[in-house]
Amino acid sequence: MIETALFFGSFNPLHVGHLMVANYIAEYETVDEIWFVLSPHNPLKQSSDLLDDTLRLDMLKLGLAGFPTFKISDIELTLPKPSYTIHTLNTLQNQHPERNFILLVGADNWLNFHLWKDSEQIISHYPLWIYPRPSYDLPCEQNLPPRVRIIHSPTFEISSTAIRQAFAQGKNLKAFLPAAVYDFIREKNLYRLN
Repeated sequence: MIETALFFGSFNPLHVGHLMVANYIAEYETVDEIWFVLSPHNPLKQSSDLLDDTLRLDMLKLGLAGFPTFKISDIELTLPKPSYTIHTLNTLQNQHPERNFILLVGADNWLNFHLWKDSEQIISHYPLWIYPRPSYDLPCEQNLPPRVRIIHSPTFEISSTAIRQAFAQGKNLKAFLPAAVYDFIREKNLYRLN
């Protein structure tokens, strides 16, 4: 089986924090590939500042170039809306029976994981790895279900929200983004206040 970790996100935009987590998992855990799964509007979040799917997909392609174990999946853009993780996982497993899919979830999302559609089914059918997020406590490992474990990857005190706000304020956060993504945002004049 090909061990494939799934890193879901809106990647609005992709930043070095995403790359740090994925790079750590690729190097220190037993995975063959990490698929960045571009998500449309999350049913549990507001989408007022979500860029068009095509622009976010372009940023992923630019930002992940040069990482051979990182792949992009746009599967959720083709599935019925709203997008539910259980549907994506089952569709991917049906399309790729040679792969063992592992769901990566940030500690922030683990807190409301019980609200996800068919969360019990996800845990019973797919391994789930929780990675740390700034300002969120990791759960106690002894209290986790059998297929759920904690990954002790580094954390990064930046978020896509903060980056969008910085761009809107005319700030330069070049060091927080892959260079090609930063250049793309500047060229397209994205995240600016109107």
